[in-house]
Amino acid sequence: MNFQPKNLLKGMVAAAAAVMMVGAAQAADISGAGATFPYPIYAKWAEAYKAKTGVGLNYQSIGSGGGIKQIKAKTVTFGASDMPLKAEDLKEAGLQQFPMIMGGVVPVINVKGIAPGQIQLDGPTIAKIYLGQIASWDDPAIKALNPGLNLPKTSIVPVYRSDGSGTNFLWTTYLSKEDKEFSERVGANTSVQWAAGLGAKGNEGVANMVKLTDGAIGYVEYAYAKQNTLTFTKLKNKEGKIVSPEIKAFQAAAAGADWANAPGFYLVLVDQPGADSWPITGASFILVYSQPQDGAAVAEALKFFDWAYNNGQAAAEQLDYVPMPAAVISQVEKSWSTIKTADGKPVWSK
Repeated sequence: MNFQPKNLLKGMVAAAAAVMMVGAAQAADISGAGATFPYPIYAKWAEAYKAKTGVGLNYQSIGSGGGIKQIKAKTVTFGASDMPLKAEDLKEAGLQQFPMIMGGVVPVINVKGIAPGQIQLDGPTIAKIYLGQIASWDDPAIKALNPGLNLPKTSIVPVYRSDGSGTNFLWTTYLSKEDKEFSERVGANTSVQWAAGLGAKGNEGVANMVKLTDGAIGYVEYAYAKQNTLTFTKLKNKEGKIVSPEIKAFQAAAAGADWANAPGFYLVLVDQPGADSWPITGASFILVYSQPQDGAAVAEALKFFDWAYNNGQAAAEQLDYVPMPAAVISQVEKSWSTIKTADGKPVWSK
């Protein structure tokens, strides 16, 4: 697909302004907070939805951990998280969740002389980098994966998310699957105790830190890699195939997702089988109360999500997100019928 970074960046700035603009004239705007992973597409959808309906979206891109905290504190109408909550946790909090969009987390680097997609890595090697055990770009393990590539003797600077983040969850889940020591020392969660590196807040912060740091490696949602013209790497997947981060690889990983048999839509798409699958693929989820205090506000939010499901697919694909399949959208919207006000009235009707 064609990609024009300047045009996207210009559009994203405009969309960001539309998303974050709040005022007395926008009292009916939808409020949400959480994951930075889907922020680029939420911003794009919000711009189009406001132009069509006059209803805006005040979305705080603060990380999945922050989104979960804010919805539990009832300070926003919806929370957004790239780490799904398990069915028992949803029940305990009085919440329900549904997947909104899928996409890929990609390693990005800043190494002089290395072009996007020119270098390939695998999970065990990246795990050892984040454990501080591989410290130079000319390390034999990296050379073995890239025969013939001229790798400099540059120190590696791992960059990680310092905030509670679903991107952290996907990244650490992948590395924990790939490396036993990483699983034991660091583990998989939205927030972990990192063994090495520099922290940065949000996908935006990691992208910026990598861009400014010679020898850096980090991980961001693919739209941020494109938006910031970062050097992405290829990865070896579960089948041992070298794959590039692109929508067809994210789609391949998402294709086997069994949403129908996922209680509370709890599903983690990391390390999916398939020769074409990108190994760090995940969904981003929306969290709302099953019995909201403000049913009208939740109804307004669901109208936006319904519109995005049915009218936002082209925009999603332009940013290399994977839209939810029609069958899943049907399942999700059926689940909305269980969201009811205190007097038992459903907040959603179509």
